[in-house]
Amino acid sequence: MSDKPLMPKATAVWLVDNTSLSFEQIADFCGMHPLEVKGIADEDVAKGIKGIDPVASGQLTREQIEACEKNPELPLKMAAPKYKMPHVKAKKTPRYTPVSKRQDKPDAIYWLLRNHAELTDADLMKLIGTTKATIAKIRDRGHWNSQNIKAVDPVTLGLCSQIELDFIVARAANRKPRLARKAPGETLKTIGETTAAPAESEETES
Repeated sequence: MSDKPLMPKATAVWLVDNTSLSFEQIADFCGMHPLEVKGIADEDVAKGIKGIDPVASGQLTREQIEACEKNPELPLKMAAPKYKMPHVKAKKTPRYTPVSKRQDKPDAIYWLLRNHAELTDADLMKLIGTTKATIAKIRDRGHWNSQNIKAVDPVTLGLCSQIELDFIVARAANRKPRLARKAPGETLKTIGETTAAPAESEETES
């Protein structure tokens, strides 16, 4: 079982909008940096992403959220699952998509690229029934119809089921984390250090 929500950004959006939790608490639970959560609060990050209620999905309890709101030092933890995710057997044959829905694939691919960067091209190919070349063109904005492509949830478009999407996202989240690509010794500042920087510089100037 993953210790992070299935859709971290969407969960972070909901927590920012509906709770008084600190940026650090939300960031730690969703596997994000506090600055990303601050960006969500400032509407600079995750624009267009609809928030997902982690209480309704059984990933958090209302009691735990209330306890963490009262104590900023208390971390959020995933609630014990009430049911087991059914195993979805991977299909060996390419997914068949009705002709009427094939024109929706670019919108679905774009949505997945924006909201689930952890998914590999192979994941997208299995989930949507597309090709690696098409994914590359949409990612690089080289698709012939790029100006008309908009991000739309593949479940809404009927290209896959919610169970299939949740399964493949959970599988991607459970993969061995990749090594962070950063310069030796370079680390991201905490939200406290970042917000304190301007005040320190003003004192120096004065």
